[in-house]
Amino acid sequence: MTATHRPLGSTLPPVFPIGLGCMGMSEFYGASDDAESLATLARAVELGVMLFDTADTYGLGANEELLGRFIAEGGAARRARMVIATKFGIVRQAGTYERRIDNSPAYIRAACEASLQRLGVEQIDLYYCHRRDAAVPIEEVVGAMAELVRAGKVKAIGLSEVSADTLRRAHAVHPIAALQSEYSLFTREPETDVLPACRELGTAFVAYSPLGRAMLTGALDTAKLEAGDFRANNPRFQGEAAAANAALVEQLGALAREWGLTPAQLALAWMLARQPHAIPIPGTRRIARLEENLAAARVALTPAQTARIEAVFAPGAAQGGRYPDAGWAGVETRR
Repeated sequence: MTATHRPLGSTLPPVFPIGLGCMGMSEFYGASDDAESLATLARAVELGVMLFDTADTYGLGANEELLGRFIAEGGAARRARMVIATKFGIVRQAGTYERRIDNSPAYIRAACEASLQRLGVEQIDLYYCHRRDAAVPIEEVVGAMAELVRAGKVKAIGLSEVSADTLRRAHAVHPIAALQSEYSLFTREPETDVLPACRELGTAFVAYSPLGRAMLTGALDTAKLEAGDFRANNPRFQGEAAAANAALVEQLGALAREWGLTPAQLALAWMLARQPHAIPIPGTRRIARLEENLAAARVALTPAQTARIEAVFAPGAAQGGRYPDAGWAGVETRR
């Protein structure tokens, strides 16, 4: 059976099994072109994508503004076909990667108002706490987010990169529609406790970087990253770690060729088969890559195929940390 629409909490509609991460349209992955990004967004809606993921820190608001422009250009009909997810909590200065985390109720309220303005919408469909400040009790954070739901500014709430324990504590205050964390063949740690907790609570698991920040596509040359591409400072993309990870990707490519797929399609199809409640959100600025990724929703892997993939990508097989030191701020799932 191919993938069908997947639940996203109780107050949002089920969504196409693959969403679109919009971050790279505005920052972190080198130069981008708004016209190309807008065309890719339009093609995504045309192909049935529903979940569009952004955050106030992506491009320091520019990514939300881009998405807001896209929504405005399509009017009410386009808005009705989209589930917009954005986030608060990471505070940065222009031109820097370093960040601080703010989970104070006053900040949450102000950040929500600012995101509503940039997106040009009356209600945010899914509002995440992007990163966790351990100094603020999660009950207080979720309490402030629940107030936004009661005020009609937010439809559903989510958390990002939190532990299973934090998820359970949060869910006791207000239903958590989605938990977003990095998950891919390279990053399988969520399988230990976070994914089971999501299944237990009926929380959707939204997987960012499901293609290992493009390394799992087999098309990325880590020696030729553009200026401004944060992956150049990512341990997983450097030196011996990069070489070891490239060798894993070569094996993925061999399997993909054997089964008539691309490496990206195989990586996404593996996730959809492995985790029925997971929604991967691969990011891209290009229509061709978008179409390639979405085709994975039509792939039905057998248990034998899944086992062969996992024989290559056992937990811990990937080398190098998934973030440089500054990127770990507010991440409870550092492993």
